[in-house]
Amino acid sequence: MPDNNTQRNGDESLETDGGVSDVEREKQIDYLDVEINLLKPNTPFMRDHNRLIVRGFVLWAIIIFGPITATRLAPDVMTAAIPGIGFPLHYFLIAIVGPAGALLLSVWYVRARDKIDEKYEIEQIEPVEPGSTDSGTEGATATDGGVDE
Repeated sequence: MPDNNTQRNGDESLETDGGVSDVEREKQIDYLDVEINLLKPNTPFMRDHNRLIVRGFVLWAIIIFGPITATRLAPDVMTAAIPGIGFPLHYFLIAIVGPAGALLLSVWYVRARDKIDEKYEIEQIEPVEPGSTDSGTEGATATDGGVDE
C-alpha cells in the first residue's frame, strides 16, 4: 500500500505535513531548536507576526514622512492656510495628525497581535502582584533564587 504522506516528484521525495493545521504545527514546534531568521521565518506564527510588523512599519513611514515629503514636493499646497483654523496644512499634519496617527497605529498593532495570538492559541501570562496572597503555585521560587517561606 502506498504511503500517503510521501509524494514522488522526479528524483526528489517530498514529504507532506499530513493535513496538519497551522495551529497544530505551531504547537509541535520546539522554539529552542528553531533557527530564527527575520527575513525568512520558519513558523506560521512568525510569518504572520513578521507580516504585521512590515505593514505597521510601512504605515508608520507614511504617517510620519508623508507630510514632510508632500511639503517638499508641493510647497504651495502644503503651506496654504487651512480655512477656519488658520494654520498651514503642513503644520497641522505634522503637529496633530502625526502623533494621533502613531497612537492609532499602536492600537491597531495591539488588536492585530491579539488576533494572531487567538489564532495560534497563545495565552498571555498574568503577572502576580508583589505581596498578594494568591501565590498561584506551591513552593514558588523567590526572586533571589531561594524558596519563599
